[in-house]
Amino acid sequence: MPGLDGVSRIILPQRQWETISQHCRRKLDGDYLPGETKGPKACGLLVGAPGTNPLLVKDVFPLKKNVRNQEPYKSYMDTMMEQHAFPSKTPLSKRGWITDPEEMKQVYDAIDQDDLVVFGSYHMHIVPWKDDPVRDTPTTLDNVLAQGSNLFSFIVSAVDPSNLKIRAFYEGAIEKEVDILIQ
Repeated sequence: MPGLDGVSRIILPQRQWETISQHCRRKLDGDYLPGETKGPKACGLLVGAPGTNPLLVKDVFPLKKNVRNQEPYKSYMDTMMEQHAFPSKTPLSKRGWITDPEEMKQVYDAIDQDDLVVFGSYHMHIVPWKDDPVRDTPTTLDNVLAQGSNLFSFIVSAVDPSNLKIRAFYEGAIEKEVDILIQ
């Protein structure tokens, strides 16, 4: 999808924001769907029509399966964590999300029928850091993983689950934040 780096605003309808919020809170509460990876991590995809500015979120696809601990993904993510992740309360081996390729294919098959495209993914930050108590910005790791993707990284701050916040960054770069209008 050309031109995402020129998007000036993202419109996130209230219904889609509720889908994201409910997914995050459900995972934090330990309420898992059948076949869903257990753990307090929520990740999902945001889709819309190509070439629009502002960019309108047409649908959200909460993801269920994290293959982070399956090879060959585990070795890749372990290396990325060792090279780019900052220490946190959560051990490196329990951090990171890699979407199951079959689940990703199902999303793409569903949106192809409606001429929509994936333009970003969301994930939660839940542990406050001394120098980043809200955790609503991308980490160095987020940026490295998103570089060259032509996608937005949506960071959901779930440090305070009763007051979730979401921000969007083109390719996970903190200097390329785009305003989100929830309506």
